[in-house]
Amino acid sequence: MLSRIKEEINCVFDRDPAAQTVFEVITTYPGFHALMIHHFAHRLWCMEFRWLGRFISHVGRWLTGIEIHPGAKIGRRFFIDHGMGVVIGETAIIGDDCTLYHGVTLGGTSWDKGKRHPTLHNGVVVGAGAKVLGPIEVGEGARIGSNSVVVKAVPAGATVVGIPGHIIDREKNQTSKKREEIASKMGFNAYGATSDMPDPVSHAINHMLDHIHLMDKRLDKMKKELSKAGINYKDEDIPSLDDCEIKE
Repeated sequence: MLSRIKEEINCVFDRDPAAQTVFEVITTYPGFHALMIHHFAHRLWCMEFRWLGRFISHVGRWLTGIEIHPGAKIGRRFFIDHGMGVVIGETAIIGDDCTLYHGVTLGGTSWDKGKRHPTLHNGVVVGAGAKVLGPIEVGEGARIGSNSVVVKAVPAGATVVGIPGHIIDREKNQTSKKREEIASKMGFNAYGATSDMPDPVSHAINHMLDHIHLMDKRLDKMKKELSKAGINYKDEDIPSLDDCEIKE
């Protein structure tokens, strides 16, 4: 048990650069406290002392703001950063080296008595405010973005964002590359204008970049036709937006 505690303390230093000393981790980290309380409550739960295990976990929730059902199975080197508002359901299974941030819910979507909560394989990271719901599996090394709502299985190594959650690693297609090229040509840093950001501003900017791309294609065709007709024209580079003067 002592070696397990040392392992949990070391994983805090590995994943939180703000951690200064072992004493600080032991006395001020609610995620560490919640995990130690859960180990005790889970042991009672497995020994069929169900009410006592549930009561211990309830006390842990009151002390830390983190609710872990005593029936949940948690692997080694599990780290909860900040932790306030984290909820982990009864049939949840968490592998080794997983990380959860504050406001994460590993919840159920039915009232069935069987397996109804997610399974997180080794090395999964779940961002702040994300909801992972139902008896789904999140593959090894997967990443779930902040405030995402995930209700379908996630393959190993994938990154999921949005409501509902969608995988973005496989969406780096030719369209997104062309958008980046157009934005670069304009001198525009397309912050937030990627397919992994499901908000109306990025949606509008993406369509604007698509429109500019079509306009460029039409202009190229016009240039070719003018050249065939023997008409000379002056081809000027498009200036960067930073170089443009604002006229009042």
